[in-house]
Order: sequence, then C-alpha cells, then structure tokens
Amino acid sequence: MQTFIKYSLLLFIVILTCFESSYAQSSKFVIVLDAGHGGKDPGKHSKYGLNEKDIALDIVLKVGKELEKHQDIKVIYTRKNDVFVTLRGRASIANKADADLFVSIHCNAHNTSAYGAETYVLGLHANEANFNVAKKENEVIFLEEDYEIHYEGFDPNSPESLIGLTLLQEDYLDQSTQLARYIQDNFIYNLKRKDRGLKQAGFWVLHNTYMPSVLIETGFITNKNEGKYLNSKKGKSEMSDAIYKAIVKYKSGLNGVSESVKNADKNVYPEINFKVQIAASKRRLETKSFNFKGLKDISREHVNGLYKYYYGNTSDFNKIKTLKQEAKFKGYHTCFIVALKNGERISVDEALKTTSN
Repeated sequence: MQTFIKYSLLLFIVILTCFESSYAQSSKFVIVLDAGHGGKDPGKHSKYGLNEKDIALDIVLKVGKELEKHQDIKVIYTRKNDVFVTLRGRASIANKADADLFVSIHCNAHNTSAYGAETYVLGLHANEANFNVAKKENEVIFLEEDYEIHYEGFDPNSPESLIGLTLLQEDYLDQSTQLARYIQDNFIYNLKRKDRGLKQAGFWVLHNTYMPSVLIETGFITNKNEGKYLNSKKGKSEMSDAIYKAIVKYKSGLNGVSESVKNADKNVYPEINFKVQIAASKRRLETKSFNFKGLKDISREHVNGLYKYYYGNTSDFNKIKTLKQEAKFKGYHTCFIVALKNGERISVDEALKTTSN
C-alpha cells in the first residue's frame, strides 16, 4: 500500500510538472516575424544590385535574435532562409500558431529618388500612392500555382477587391496602429529617418492574419544612399533595433505596466479610471453581455471613426488586472488595460506614477 501511494504521488508530481511546463509554454507571447518575398520572388530590386528579399530577411533575423532573449516571448519565422512562401502560407503560419502579433518587414522602391520609412496597418487605401504600394506587395500572388483558386477571385490590380479586406482586421486595428506608431516614432526620433507616415492600405497578408498586424517598408533600395544604408551592417542593426524596441514597448503596454514600475507598491488610484479594452471596430454593437461572450459591465466609446469597447471600470489596479485575465479567458487574447484621468486617455505608466491610497 505504501508503495502504491509512493508511486501515485510520484505520478502526480510528474503530471503536475508536465502541466506547469505546458502552461508556461502556452502562456508565452507569440510573435510571428515575416521577411517579405524570398526564393523565386526577389521582391523589389535596384540597379545597385540590391534585392528586397535579402535585406528584409537580414533585418527579420536580427529582430528575432533579440526577441528570443526574452523568456516570455516565442518567436516564429515565416522563413529563415531564401525560400518562397505564399501569402496564404505566411498568414496560415501566424493563425495556426495563434500568434499575438504579426510583423511583416519589406523594402520599398520607386522610379524617383524617393526615400524614407513608413509603416502600414490594414485599411482601405486612402490615396493612389497607398494603393500602389499594396498592389506591388500583393502581386506576388501571380507567382503561385492555382492562385485563382486559393485567392477566390481576389485581383491585386482592382481597388474594388480591397473593399472587403478590412472587416476581419477591424477588431485589431487599434492595437496594430499602436505598434505601428511605436515603430515609426523609433525610425523618426531615434534613427532620424525621413518619416513617410503611418498609413493604411489593403495588404492581403495583413487581411488574413487574425491578430494585431503591421507591415513595415524600411526604406527605398532604389535610392542610392538609403539603399546603401539598408544594405549595410550598421543600417540593418539600427533598423532591427528600432523595430525590436517598439515590439517590446507594445508588449509592455499590453501587460498594463512597464518594467520600470511593475513592482511598485500601489493599489487604488482615486484620480484614475482603469478599463480593459477588448475590441475596436467600425461596427456599433449594443453593450449587452451576449455580444461580448458573456462579459458584463461593457462600455463603448466612439473615437476617430472606430467604436472602442471596454470591460470594467475601476480605480483599483489589482482589480483591473484580474478583469483583464477574465477577458483573456473569455477569448479576448489581445485585450489590454487603458487608463483615463478626468476622462482623458493617459498611459498606464503615467497613471501608476500618480498618488495611490
């Protein structure tokens, strides 16, 4: 009997260890890094002998190397060498991994001396220039076998084909825009690159990823000086570092508190209203529990053409962290904490620096 108890206890410990290991692995923040083009698809190229696929891959590998140093982050690559990956294949990799973030890295080209960096989120092209950028990236579809079947009549050359692309990404637009802003700010203020803006356009690969997603055009390889910079060790290191730091800042914001204040001994902040943002969409929904997977205490705000939906409202930071976990359990995996002071949105970091009880 004692032997049976001993083995039963041992088996329980083994099972518990496996469960904890599995839980720890599943609780990691999953980031899919996508190096544009590859293999038979060189992407954009220049008379200076530069190919987009090579520079994009080098930058992606550098970003991934830094992210892999974080124990709570899991990095998945759509490609780690010079191979051709379909657009649907790239989206499928991210979706099957149930990723928390999708970052696609590219280089730009033009028949002028244009230069500068720009970051895209999914949306209807605001102008012809944005449409043309998306069109060029989407045209890789024509290199795939049976593309007419796999892309269900989608035509990269038709603006009308892009109209339906925004619907599935609406819920993630706010978070995608936040990451894109961090990336652009790092390019502008830290690296002093020319700012070509945070933009929206109809990229197929962004449309088919079901998580916050951005596409980065790091610069123009057709510009002699910028192409030389992007192809240099210094340029690749600086660009990758700017992207890496933006991702870490974004992730820190989702956790509701940065490294600098996460251990602060604070609890209730009378001047602050904490909420959990669970979705953002162009669709106006009634704030009823049946629309939000059973969650109650839902509020709605209309900002810049988007309806933002929040769960909970409290000045207790510990309580809002619990509500965030409840929202995640219900399926809102990309939800995050926001803070308001006198009705105005402020960063969570700033909120936690105010006086608490």
